[in-house]
Amino acid sequence: MRVVIAEDLALLRDGLTRLLRTHGFEVVEAVDNGPMLLAALLRHRPDVAVIDVRLPPTQTDEGLRIALEARRRIPGLPVLILSQYVEQLYAKELLSDRSGGIGYLLKDRVGDVEQFVESVRVVAAGGTAMDAEVIAQLLSRRGRDEPLSALTPREREVLGLMAEGLSNQAIAARLVVTEKAIGKHTSSIFAKLNLPPSDDQNRRVLAVLAYLES
Repeated sequence: MRVVIAEDLALLRDGLTRLLRTHGFEVVEAVDNGPMLLAALLRHRPDVAVIDVRLPPTQTDEGLRIALEARRRIPGLPVLILSQYVEQLYAKELLSDRSGGIGYLLKDRVGDVEQFVESVRVVAAGGTAMDAEVIAQLLSRRGRDEPLSALTPREREVLGLMAEGLSNQAIAARLVVTEKAIGKHTSSIFAKLNLPPSDDQNRRVLAVLAYLES
């Protein structure tokens, strides 16, 4: 699995490179700024990109803006954002793009190597991997007159865990209920969000994106 990494801190960039290579990934390029990131993504078209939000030259939201530009040029490019903070505007725009895997993790909350590596794999496979704190911040400005307001507290909890990239089996284990019960909750969520079965769309991804959109 081919990976491009964008991180301006040399020690962290080297650490991510070594970590992913140890777990069988091929890191085709690791860069430290926005222009080099865009060039690397267009050149390699990787299976997944692991990108920090703040990159030179602006040190603001360069990474997210480059990710958006890259996905416009390479539709469906899987992107995992790994950052110290949540950038609301561009994060919502990136998460609203309903093609390709998406993830957003906070650096100071990634405490398990295996979980991080699994998140990279989930995003590369077209899924979502969201930090619960990212979800909370993105939802903080939502209105209450939207379809999501029809969800029960338990359904919202299940959808939040779906956004973290958990399977029904993993959600059941987390909530200490049966997998059948989680299946009923997810079916109800899809119905309330008007997401009928489709061969062309992943309803789990669409549900998570609806959960995150403003």
